[in-house]
Amino acid sequence: MTPRLRRFTDIEQAAPPLIVVYAKVREPLLHLPNYAVATFVDRLERHGTDPGFEAVIAFDDAGQPIGYAYGNTVESDDRWWKRMDDVDPQFTTDPALALKEIGVVEPYRGTGLARRIHDELLAGRDESSVSLMVNPAAGSGKVHALYQTWGYRGIGSVQPSPDSPPLVMMIRPTR
Repeated sequence: MTPRLRRFTDIEQAAPPLIVVYAKVREPLLHLPNYAVATFVDRLERHGTDPGFEAVIAFDDAGQPIGYAYGNTVESDDRWWKRMDDVDPQFTTDPALALKEIGVVEPYRGTGLARRIHDELLAGRDESSVSLMVNPAAGSGKVHALYQTWGYRGIGSVQPSPDSPPLVMMIRPTR
């Protein structure tokens, strides 16, 4: 059966399945401080109160979360943009959707589920663009290349925290 997608705008409802699926998706990296579940929970609590928060979570037939994406609206003065060196003002003029996290558990990778979740998150959003940060080394570069096939292009580099690897900021239109 096809995984069922569910939208959430309430962090209290979204948090429990998000934490469960995050831990499954990031399991090989959980020993690293930036990927630890406690670090994710701290970020999620902050992001969940930001304007325009929304999550899409995929569930299997048994009701278990198997994939997710979430983000929120960012304005020109948001720290999302300020952490990047020399961001071109053309990208920050209008509000954008900041895609904070996306992931799918191993058995569902390569099935198109991540793209389905991504597209569902973007559907109906008012922002004209969506931005994300990606580790260019993730999946030996495959994740970065995948986002390029989804229409994203790199616009700069950023290191969101001292524990984070250097990331590439990418952007594309929401439609």
